[in-house]
Amino acid sequence: MSTPSPTNFPDTVPATVEVGMGALSFDEVVAVARGEAPVVIGDEALAAIERARVVVEELAAAPTPAYGISTGFGALATRHIPTEMRAQLQRSLVRSHAAGSGPEVEREVVRGLMLLRLSTLATGRTGVRPVVPELMAAMLNAGITPVVHEYGSLGCSGDLAPLSHCALALIGEGDVRDASGALLPAAEALAAAGLSPVELAAKEGLALINGTDGMLGMLVLALSDLSVLMRTADIAAAMSVEGQLGTDRVFAPELQAIRPHPGQAASAANLTAILKDSGVVASHRGPDCNRVQDAYSLRCSPQVHGAARDTLEHCATVAGRELASAVDNPVVLPDEGRVESNGNFHGAPVAYVLDFAAIVAADVASISERRTDRFLDKARSHGLPPFLADDPGVDSGHMIAQYTQAAIVSELKRLANPASVDSIPSSAMQEDHVSMGWSAARKLRRSVDGLARVVAIEVLTAARALDLRRPLSPSPATGAVVDLLRSSGIQGPGPDRHLSPEIETAVELVRSGAVLHAVEEVIGELQ
Repeated sequence: MSTPSPTNFPDTVPATVEVGMGALSFDEVVAVARGEAPVVIGDEALAAIERARVVVEELAAAPTPAYGISTGFGALATRHIPTEMRAQLQRSLVRSHAAGSGPEVEREVVRGLMLLRLSTLATGRTGVRPVVPELMAAMLNAGITPVVHEYGSLGCSGDLAPLSHCALALIGEGDVRDASGALLPAAEALAAAGLSPVELAAKEGLALINGTDGMLGMLVLALSDLSVLMRTADIAAAMSVEGQLGTDRVFAPELQAIRPHPGQAASAANLTAILKDSGVVASHRGPDCNRVQDAYSLRCSPQVHGAARDTLEHCATVAGRELASAVDNPVVLPDEGRVESNGNFHGAPVAYVLDFAAIVAADVASISERRTDRFLDKARSHGLPPFLADDPGVDSGHMIAQYTQAAIVSELKRLANPASVDSIPSSAMQEDHVSMGWSAARKLRRSVDGLARVVAIEVLTAARALDLRRPLSPSPATGAVVDLLRSSGIQGPGPDRHLSPEIETAVELVRSGAVLHAVEEVIGELQ
């Protein structure tokens, strides 16, 4: 599968996103990461940053060692660093930890990572000077994006290598991409934007790299995408029920109330609304219909989609808590005038739900592929031609489109294997249990991309089947999806043609939310 591309901007992109004492919303994170909304630091946050810095400077001047301020790091924390070497200590930390390898990480991920680190800096719990978050905000606003690599984070102590590559750019080192996407040295990009690198002081290098910001940013972006995809999966399921002459009676609210999972009820309500006034469904609703019950992949769609929704709701709850957190070690407690070591950088809470979401993506894709496959088998499609082909035998129709789905679903099942249960000790056994949350996030991005592709092929196939059911008319909602596909250059039934471009068009219509929008324009907002 290809690397996911930026999609799904919030419905209303905030004109400006303020980081300060409150938690960022999902929409604000997406707006900055994808929509390039400008960022400002609130006055209250700047005051809190100043108060915390006073505590750090007092501890830096004290003869007693304080971790992260006047000592080494990790397994080297036992060494007390003299005052004249502490600036070098912070530079060395950033340089040595910027040890990533592999392909570049997507721009939206790096921007999300920077925003979330900025948000933690703005809580006044990290002890940096205001100049540090101010430069980070200025880089975001100038479109300067540090080059971050695929490999390097164990998800504990936070996303060290990815954040270090960002910190490296703040001191004018390493490579970045400017607003146009051009690759150039950080010092040149800063100068071109009228910005000056910062010289890190006590505690600041550590404060820039010790957080779960990368994995959290990817979780928020994935949940934004999955919000669209789960509703679109309901649309695809409705089109398949309709195209395969299934019944909508099983989606009745009184049946869902017997098993009161909220996600199930919402999905069933969507299916009922989408199928309303379908001429296809009405054609076999009478007493002559001998269909006793539909296959699981049709009949149980709300149960599977609903369980997925409820799981993602839990993921969103965890993400919301993490957005309200200040993740650093050590952390400044300015009201008490002290700095304390802690374990809040451990990525386990985020890593677990990243893995949960990958399971969801795999299973929703799995049931989507099974619904698609039923269209193509003449023994199960209730009168449709084999593989929906124009001249079966001469034409293959959508035979290989289902192969593509199957290949993707197989990969999604592998990606559903959790990363968070693995741990490889590091730092001379000081960091002897890690979350692998960054790895969980990277595979979730591939899972979300794969789910979009599988659902798109189901929509594409179901639309062809609905055309083949004419003169029976689809519901107004599903008819709108068919019309969208046709107006986007995807032809209706006919002799075989190059199918890959049509699949890619359908993928973009699904991923961008266009399919969802087409339905909601007809019947109102889906749940």
